[in-house]
Amino acid sequence: MSFMDKIKGMLKGHEDMADKGIDKGGDYIDQRTGNKHQSQVDTGQDKLRDQFGTQHRDNPPHT
Repeated sequence: MSFMDKIKGMLKGHEDMADKGIDKGGDYIDQRTGNKHQSQVDTGQDKLRDQFGTQHRDNPPHT
């Protein structure tokens, strides 16, 4: 059993919490980098959502 499988197992049933954590993490990185890498961060967030099977939400532009 891989590390990712263990994480997926722990998050099963808590997809909304995982999605919220992904959003918070991405927003923190955007804030710390002054939105210089916003498109890369958004891509990373989308890939994490795909990996964990959470819902996709449109990422509004951060101001």
